[in-house]
Amino acid sequence: MLTPDEEKFIEYWEANRLSRKKVLKQLYVGLPFAAFLVIAIVVNFLSGWYKRADMEIRSNSSLILVVVIAGIAIVVFTTVFSVRHKWDMNEQLYRELLAKKAKK
Repeated sequence: MLTPDEEKFIEYWEANRLSRKKVLKQLYVGLPFAAFLVIAIVVNFLSGWYKRADMEIRSNSSLILVVVIAGIAIVVFTTVFSVRHKWDMNEQLYRELLAKKAKK
């Protein structure tokens, strides 16, 4: 026997599961978290609390390009990974609820 919330989730996931799997949609959904993470890393890096890192970045300007590329890579990876993980968790719950419903 399924609760009303579980029934609503099954209806919602049946309607939206394929649209949630698209990569562009995943980038759109997970981007705020990833951008916040990269901004926090950049602020920490530029705050100057670690003097040796500050000296290295000022002595070699090509490191700025490396930091920017790494930031972009972090954003893309974190966004896609977190959204795909959430999709997988919802898909697993959906399949468990369908099995529970079929067992009834």
